[in-house]
Amino acid sequence: MERLKNRVALVTGGSRGIGAAIVERLAEEGADVAINYASDRSKHQAAELMEKVKKLGGQAMIVQADVGKKLEVDQMIEKVEAELGDIEILVNNAGINPFVPFLKLDEETWDRTYHTNVKSIFLTTQAVAKKMIEKQYGKIVNITSTASLMVVSPVVPHYISSKAAAHQLTKALAIELGKYNINVNAVGPSTIDTDMCTEYLADPEIYKKEVAANPMKRLGTTRQIGDAVVFLASEEAMQVNGHLLMVDGGLTVKAAQPDDHLDR
Repeated sequence: MERLKNRVALVTGGSRGIGAAIVERLAEEGADVAINYASDRSKHQAAELMEKVKKLGGQAMIVQADVGKKLEVDQMIEKVEAELGDIEILVNNAGINPFVPFLKLDEETWDRTYHTNVKSIFLTTQAVAKKMIEKQYGKIVNITSTASLMVVSPVVPHYISSKAAAHQLTKALAIELGKYNINVNAVGPSTIDTDMCTEYLADPEIYKKEVAANPMKRLGTTRQIGDAVVFLASEEAMQVNGHLLMVDGGLTVKAAQPDDHLDR
């Protein structure tokens, strides 16, 4: 299927992990995709992904920007519009998750987390929404987390609160932008084996516990997150607005209790 044929999409933090899978799925559905990356170390991955997208038949470009800085966001949007056209699909995927317990958390880590996980959504959405309002069309998808709804770990209070903020921001923007035919939604993954979680999941016991805790008895995949984004970016989701689509195997609806209790 080519549900997104000739649509122009921008994916922040799109060079690897969940972002790269989202880029691939958008391209497979016919979208032309701008791949944002932040640091020089991600440039090679972004370039390889761009070539992969082109082989799928779509247009693609890479663009470096710290999406938590207004000047860099504005310059990024200008470059994308000049090369691919007006952005019709925005995926705010950029995010970080430094593992630091609250009592050891410093101000720099707190600010950096909110800079990447929340401020970037504000700046990028505001910049892109102006053209979307003119066209009376747009799809905005924010990548949040199970942490948007529940405390997932005692060592990431900054991450948890930032993802809850992203969830609430999604709902607020859905109300404000909906009248312009702009859908604003979010996708909430549970733990997925990407480079953000490599060290954490490298411990076999932790991996086993993550799988055991999930009602589906497995971890999700990056492609499944891409599938959810494609749906929300498509015409099939025209009346879906302000929604957080959890792709978590049911983790956020399961009470913490022994599995054998469920069988009694």
